[in-house]
Amino acid sequence: MLKLKTDSNVKKISLNIELEFNSDSMFEIEEKILEVLKNAGKDLTREVLKDFDTNGEAILVEGKKHTSKGMQTEYYETLYGKIEVERHVYQGTSGGKTFCPMENQANMILNSTPKYARAISYLYAQTGGVAVAESLKEIVGRVACPTYMKKISDSIGEEALIHEESFEYDLPNEIDDIASISIGLDGTCMLMAKDGWREAMAGTISLFNDIGERQYTIYVGATPEYGKATFLSRLDDEVKKIKAKFPDAIYIGVADGAPENWKFLNPRVSKCVLDYFHASEYVKLAAKSIYPKQKDEEKRKKWIKDELHKLKHNKGGAKRFLNLIISYQEKVYKKNLDNLKKVITYFSNNYKKMIYADQTKNNLSIGSGVTEAACKELIKARFGRSGMRWKNKGAASVLATRSLTMTKGRWGAFWNKILKKGTVNKKNITDITQN
Repeated sequence: MLKLKTDSNVKKISLNIELEFNSDSMFEIEEKILEVLKNAGKDLTREVLKDFDTNGEAILVEGKKHTSKGMQTEYYETLYGKIEVERHVYQGTSGGKTFCPMENQANMILNSTPKYARAISYLYAQTGGVAVAESLKEIVGRVACPTYMKKISDSIGEEALIHEESFEYDLPNEIDDIASISIGLDGTCMLMAKDGWREAMAGTISLFNDIGERQYTIYVGATPEYGKATFLSRLDDEVKKIKAKFPDAIYIGVADGAPENWKFLNPRVSKCVLDYFHASEYVKLAAKSIYPKQKDEEKRKKWIKDELHKLKHNKGGAKRFLNLIISYQEKVYKKNLDNLKKVITYFSNNYKKMIYADQTKNNLSIGSGVTEAACKELIKARFGRSGMRWKNKGAASVLATRSLTMTKGRWGAFWNKILKKGTVNKKNITDITQN
């Protein structure tokens, strides 16, 4: 039984709950408890929604007079299940599209309460609609339609995309004493419905303290596009915001050898560092050319270990290694010469960015592991599942929400802003007697 109590400051709803059970199975009792709580949640939500409705008086919607067409019934989705609610529906004096003040004031997303929309869009950013529906049914006994969940998630993703530039996000309170900031970008493939395999992009901005511990990372993702202009613009915006907060930090660009990466990074950082782990793969390739036989495996392993240590810790190690490999050209078998030449070309093009000794000595980044992890976690883990093919609009929506959930603190901050300001479709309404 529900009872609404209101005073000048606080609104209260009292609810009596009874649980009847005669089972000796704790699991069955828990099922009954859950069902009772779900029904209570639906009753409470239905009652609370009434408080967001008007009394039927005329109102101004965006400055235009609207009058009530009376109470009409609608179904809404909540965390506890579907509920039926009677609420006022309005229309302008000259007719046209109807308007529901209750939905507007309660920040409903489509026909979903904001809490349900937040939960669904978060889960959908992590996995597919069928898996989300199965999880909800298993955990809370909530039956949900995967197609509807996609609509909800797409709506939230579109909000995220619209507000990407306008919303400012604070860093977590524990972030302090940032000494260096590493910027990286990389691409990975996504299967598109019309264009086949295309390159999606992931960017990271990682904040480190003075002993080289990573404190925080901002993740930026973008679906495949020709020229990458949208992605690069968004990553640049994030870099500018971070530079405004940490103008005295050391900015380091860390990436693989792809020229387009450095075209973006060079103007924005004070140090350019070729990813150490990419360089190490070329050291291993050289070792296979120099010690190709199986009987030389132990020599090869020792050579790799020694050369990687020198590359990482000795100043000028990259140039020394390049000269060393050049000297091996006349010593290796001809069939292994091509691989050796690949190593020479790679080091010739990039040795100036292999400043690992200086970086290591000063507790600065030398690896793009966080960016490569972003390719896997931000993109591959969600978009590269078996049988998945994506349309650009849907993929962009999911990626926008996934980026928010992966960047610590942003998901909650995004929702705080949405609930405070409303979605882009929220209307400004006032009581007509106030004007």
